[in-house]
Amino acid sequence: MKKFKFETICIIGLGLLGSSLTRVIKERDIAAKLVGYDISEDVRKRAVEIKLCDVIADDAATAVKDVDLVILAVPVGVYAEVAKSFLGAMKKGAILSDVGSVKAAVIAQVEPLLTAEMGIHFIPAHPIAGTEQSGPDAGFASLFDSRWTVITPLDGVDTAKLEELKGFWLACGSDVETMDAAHHDKVLAITSHIPHLIAYNIVGTAADVEEVTQSEVIKYSAGGFRDFTRLAASNPTMWRDIFLNNKDAVLEMLGRFTEDLVALQRIIRWGDGDALYEVFDRTRAIRKELVEAGQETDKPNFGRDKPPSED
Repeated sequence: MKKFKFETICIIGLGLLGSSLTRVIKERDIAAKLVGYDISEDVRKRAVEIKLCDVIADDAATAVKDVDLVILAVPVGVYAEVAKSFLGAMKKGAILSDVGSVKAAVIAQVEPLLTAEMGIHFIPAHPIAGTEQSGPDAGFASLFDSRWTVITPLDGVDTAKLEELKGFWLACGSDVETMDAAHHDKVLAITSHIPHLIAYNIVGTAADVEEVTQSEVIKYSAGGFRDFTRLAASNPTMWRDIFLNNKDAVLEMLGRFTEDLVALQRIIRWGDGDALYEVFDRTRAIRKELVEAGQETDKPNFGRDKPPSED
């Protein structure tokens, strides 16, 4: 693939995704100059210490000046507030993108702030990658390798600028897909948002039980519960904003999940072993398809060194 490079890139927000972007941009020489900014002074100081970027700006407007590509990597609930602080300083012809897990609400927040006179090309995107860790030290350059990045272009998008953004994500190691924003939100509701909601709920329930069982929940936790705690350890601000900004799709998929859960409840109550086996066999096949698609390791216990406990 032909080497792809921007003159200047700015990352707004230096948490897990933002700091991972700075690392991959530097490691793979995707920009001649890399600028970073975070609202937290402590994060900015840490970013300077670990040399995340060529320049760490003291404010967002300074950070985006003369930049070709600006990527928002902040909680989706504050997009409008953050965008207002720097849009007037962006140069004409620049691309504004993001990494948010919700797209329709992001567009609703940012698009009204843009005018034709600004000449800014707003092209939302979502790299489907991450861990439960957060902060500028949590990022790593290979985070996006062989992971999908979904781009949700608006009507009338400049095709040349869209290709530039695709080229950026390909250079970061991602596979790239374009999708309608509303469809993206529905897909991510079932593949990401609902699993996190279930994890938060199960771990919360276990915390209540823990008070009764005097530490036995923690002591005897098996693999299934441990995997839920990993999801439930994710950034609470980010996930609060995701659920509030994708509530329609989440509620729709949560309704479907609830119906299926009630059906399973009936099957267990009736002792219908054949029906249970059919459900479990069908869902097991999904895991096989996921591994074959390269989205997960086929090693037992998700590749952990420590052998799993019996559930």
